[in-house]
Amino acid sequence: MFFFLSKTIGMLIQPFAVICLLFLASVVLRNAVWKKRCFWMAFILLFFFSNEFIANEVMAAWEIDTKPYKEMDRYKLAVVLTGSTIPDLEPADRVYFHRGADRVIHTVQLYKLGLIENILISGGTGSLGSVDEPEADKFQKAMVLMGIPPEDIMIENQTRNTAESAVVVGKMLQESGYRAQDCLLITSAFHMRRSLACYRKAGVNLQAFTTDFYSHPRVYYIDALLVPQLDAIMKWQKLSKEWVGMVAYKVVGYI
Repeated sequence: MFFFLSKTIGMLIQPFAVICLLFLASVVLRNAVWKKRCFWMAFILLFFFSNEFIANEVMAAWEIDTKPYKEMDRYKLAVVLTGSTIPDLEPADRVYFHRGADRVIHTVQLYKLGLIENILISGGTGSLGSVDEPEADKFQKAMVLMGIPPEDIMIENQTRNTAESAVVVGKMLQESGYRAQDCLLITSAFHMRRSLACYRKAGVNLQAFTTDFYSHPRVYYIDALLVPQLDAIMKWQKLSKEWVGMVAYKVVGYI
């Protein structure tokens, strides 16, 4: 039930969904005062959430920075969280990624630079109603194609969210003899705070390695300051999902 509610409620309270609902209310409501209020509230929210400068500043403050490879220590294991493949696409003889593919690419870089020795990929099917192949299996296929030996990759492909992953992976690390301080946790920068919180709650204090940044260096161009941008709305969508997830996980005791 929590899995279903966390997915559906999170979708309904995202900024763009709220804006659309307010515009819809401004059309269907009969009360003239409330029609006007809903319209102007939707318009103001649309202007605010489409401002690239504001969205980028908030995203940059939320994302956790990463280190240059030359400043990193060596680790026995990298735990890679999934969540960046596109399910149910055909033909099914390849792996389809959206922009979160950095989770795979940077993990492969770490391995080939000798900064990690082994890889544990964690994640099943995280979408509602999907019977697609588990994401961990897809990540493994991509990494093998990129030259990682299959014997250096472990997979956990049954969990559906970050909280479940933390519990199961924690047990796997204990059974395999890995110490938390010898392991990296790899996921997108916007997702790292919730991921670290889940793993710490499960008693596994991993080191963070962030990828897939949505923020960029601060700029003062006219289009960033004044022109509405779809990319800004996308940043707020990601942030709102994470914030709702943090609150929900806190309520049920996952973090």
